[in-house]
Amino acid sequence: MSDEDSSGWQLTESDPGVFTELLKRLGVPYIVDDLYSLEPESLAALQPIHALIFLFKWFPESPDDEPSVSAGHYDSDFPGFFAHQTVNNACATLAVVNALGNIASLPAGPQFMDLMNFTTGMDPQTCGMAITSADWLREAHNALSPPSAISLDGLDLPKKSEEAYHFVVYLPVLGSLYELDGLKPYPVRHGDYEESGEGWVKKAREVIEERIHTYPTGALEFSLLALRDDPLPGMRRHLDALQGSSGDAELSDLMNKISNENSKRERWAFENSSRRHNHIGLVHALLLALAKAGKLDSAKADAQRVMQERLERQRAMGS
Repeated sequence: MSDEDSSGWQLTESDPGVFTELLKRLGVPYIVDDLYSLEPESLAALQPIHALIFLFKWFPESPDDEPSVSAGHYDSDFPGFFAHQTVNNACATLAVVNALGNIASLPAGPQFMDLMNFTTGMDPQTCGMAITSADWLREAHNALSPPSAISLDGLDLPKKSEEAYHFVVYLPVLGSLYELDGLKPYPVRHGDYEESGEGWVKKAREVIEERIHTYPTGALEFSLLALRDDPLPGMRRHLDALQGSSGDAELSDLMNKISNENSKRERWAFENSSRRHNHIGLVHALLLALAKAGKLDSAKADAQRVMQERLERQRAMGS
C-alpha cells in the first residue's frame, strides 16, 4: 500500500506501553508485555496469555501465495473473527482487534463491543473497512503515535523506499493454533495443540521459532509481545490475604513484584506522554547552543562512539 492509502491512520511503535494504553482506551483490562524469550519458564511467568503479537520485516507477496506446508495452510472456513487490513498504518491496532475478537467472554468497553457486534457476519474485507472507518478507533490509535515533526512535501526530493514492518497475531481458536494476518486472504491454521502441559503456547513457540530461523543469525528485525491478563489486581488481592500472616518472605517477594509492575506502568505513562509532543524545536535549540559554545563536534563524536559501542554489544549478543 502507498502512503496515500493511510486514510488518516498514523504509524505506531512496537511498544508494550502503546498497546496497553490502546487496550485501556478500548475498555479491555488486559496488558501487553515484551517477550525476550520463548522458553517455557518465561511464558509461564506471564500466564494466562491470550495471544502473541509478532512484529517482522514485511516483504511484498502475492495474495494468492499459499503458505508453505511447514507454515500451515489457509482456512477459508475459519470459525472466528478475522478482518483484513484495508488501509496503511493500521496493522498494529488491527492485530489487537483480530486478537480480541477471538477471546470468549471478552470484557470490553461499550464502543468496542458495539463495533464488534456491528461487524458480526461480515466478510473479512468488509469487516476491515468497517473497523478502519471507525473515527473513534482511529483517534485512539493516532493519540499514541509520534507527531509528524517534519514535512518534506513539495521539495521534489528523491523518494526513498523505507523498510516496512508488519504485525500478525498467533492465538488459539477451538483447539487449533491460528495466525491472523490482515494482509492475507484467510487465517492460517497451524494445526491442533495439546490442552495439557503448556497448551497452545508450546505449538506457538514451535511455529514462531521456525519463522525466526528464516532470518539471518543475529538479525534484530522482529519482536514479540504477549497479550495477557493484568496481574496487578490479582497481586493486590493476594497481598490483602497475606497481611498479618507469618509468611514474611512471600510477602516481601509479592511487594517487590507489585512495585516492579507499578514502576513499569509509570514508565509507560511517561513514554506515552512524550510521544504526544514534538521535540524538534527543543533539539534544534540544544544543537544551536552546543554549536555556539563550540561543543557540537565533540558531542557528535561522543554520540557516534556510544552508538558504535551499542552496535558492538548487539552483535556480540547475536553471535
